[in-house]
Amino acid sequence: MKSCVRKRILCAALSVCTGVFCSAAEKNSAALPRSTPEAQGISSSAILDFVTAADQQVDAMNSFMLVRHGHIVAEGWWSPYAAETPHSMYSLSKSFTSTAVGLAINEGKLSLDDEVLKFFPDAAPVAPSENLKQMRLRDLLTMNTGQHAEDMAKFAFDTNVPLVQLFLSLPVAHKPGTHFWYNTPATFMESAIVQKVTGQTVFDYLKPRLFDPLGIENPTWEMKQQYTFGGSGLHIRTEDIARFGQLYLQKGNWRGQPLVPAAWIESATSRQTSNGSNPASDWDQGYGFNFWRCRPGGYRGDGAFGQFCIVIPEQDTVVAITSGTRDMQGVMNLVWNKILPALKSKPLDADEASDKKLTERLAGLTLHLQQGSAAPGVAAKWAGKTFALSTNDQKLETVALEFGGANDPVTLVLRCDGVEQRIACGKDSWIKGRMTYASFEEQPVAACGAWTEAGTYTVRLSFYETPFRLTLGLKFAEDKLFYDCEYNVSFGPTKPPQLIGTPQ
Repeated sequence: MKSCVRKRILCAALSVCTGVFCSAAEKNSAALPRSTPEAQGISSSAILDFVTAADQQVDAMNSFMLVRHGHIVAEGWWSPYAAETPHSMYSLSKSFTSTAVGLAINEGKLSLDDEVLKFFPDAAPVAPSENLKQMRLRDLLTMNTGQHAEDMAKFAFDTNVPLVQLFLSLPVAHKPGTHFWYNTPATFMESAIVQKVTGQTVFDYLKPRLFDPLGIENPTWEMKQQYTFGGSGLHIRTEDIARFGQLYLQKGNWRGQPLVPAAWIESATSRQTSNGSNPASDWDQGYGFNFWRCRPGGYRGDGAFGQFCIVIPEQDTVVAITSGTRDMQGVMNLVWNKILPALKSKPLDADEASDKKLTERLAGLTLHLQQGSAAPGVAAKWAGKTFALSTNDQKLETVALEFGGANDPVTLVLRCDGVEQRIACGKDSWIKGRMTYASFEEQPVAACGAWTEAGTYTVRLSFYETPFRLTLGLKFAEDKLFYDCEYNVSFGPTKPPQLIGTPQ
C-alpha cells in the first residue's frame, strides 16, 4: 500500500504514469484509465526500448503516450514539455475538421456529394470552369480538388482577399476526384462549409459534440478571417490526442455515449483515394477523409514535424506522439519496429523490475541540454555589454549576456522589435520564461546554455507549446559579436544569415 501511494505521488508530481493512476486523471471522468503494460499484453522492457531509441534517434521527441485495450500503459514528456501544456497540432487538426463534417452530415446538413459552389454562390467566379463546378465536398476531404501545386501556391492565408473567394478563383486543371494533391486550403474550405450550414465555427460546433465529452480542456484553434483555420491551428494536450484516437478506435462511442457515427469513422479512415505506390512510405498507403492509411494497417492523423494520432484497430492500440523533427517517417518506423511487434494477444506476467525501470526512465526524460562549460573564460570582459546588430529580418536589435555568480544562470538580453527581453539560461536544466522572437508571438519558452568553445556561448531555446527549438551561437571575437541562429524545423530556411554586432 505504501508503495502504491508513493507511486501515485510521484506520478502527480512528474506528470508521468505507467501502471498507476495520476491524481489529475482521477479528477477527470473522461480520463483514460492507467494500467501496467504487462496487464495489457506488452512488456515494459519493449516500451523502454522504444523510448530509449526515440530519445537517441529522434531530434526531438516532445511527448509519447501508448494506449492498449483502452488503458494508458506508458506516457512521458521530454522536459520542458509537460502533460498539462498544449501543443501545436498542425495538420493533425484536419482529422478534427473531418469529424465536424461527419457530424454535420449525420445531422442532415451536408452530403459528401454536395457541390462546393453550392455553398458560396456570391464568392464564385463570374464564369466558373466545368471542373470547378464539379468539385464536391468529397473532393475536399480526399485532397482531390484537381488543382496543381503551382496554382495552390497562389493561395495565402495572410491576404486581405476573402479566403473562400480566393480558393474558388484558383484554376482547377484536373477533373476533381482524379488528382491527389495534399493541401491545407481544401480543409479550410471544409471548415467554411460547416460554418455555412451550421451557423457556428468548427471550433464552436465541436465543443459540445466532441471536446467537452472527451474532457479536452481549454482547447484553442486559430482563426483565419471569420473561420476556424480547419487545416491547422488546433492546440491540445497529448492525452487529448490519445482520447480522440481512442474514440475513433471505439467506433465513435465514449463512456457509452455515441459521439461520432460509426459509419462515418469507417469511411473516413478507409482508403478513399490512392496517393502513391512506395511501400516504404507511410504517405503512399492511401488517404481517407483527412486521415492517412499506415503501412502495417490502421490509420492516423498527422501534423507537420511529427504530431501523430496513430490508431491500430487490429491491435486495439492508439499511439499519441508530439515531436519537432525533420524525419517524421523515422518516428513512425520506431513505432512499427519497436512497439508493434511487442503487442501480444494476452496479458503478460507481471514484471515489477522492468516496470520500475520504465517509470524512472519516463520520469527523467528531457530534451538534450547544451553541453559545455559554465565559465566564460576570455569572454568575461564582455559581460553586460550591449551589442547593436546589423539590420535583419529577424527584428533583432541588440544582444547582451549578463553573468551572475558561479552558480547563477547566464541571462540573455535581447531587444526584439523594440521590446527588451531577459531570458535566464540554465546550465544543467531548462529554465522557463516567456519571450518574443522574430515571427514568434510572445509565448512560453525554456532556455539552457553553455560555453561551447573559447568566446562562444550557445543557447538552446525551446518554445515548448510548439515543435520549435532555436540554437543561438554568440561568438565574441575581434571586439565584435557574431550571432548565428538555427531552427530545428521550419516551413522555410532553418538558418537565417549571420548577424554581426558592435559594442554600443
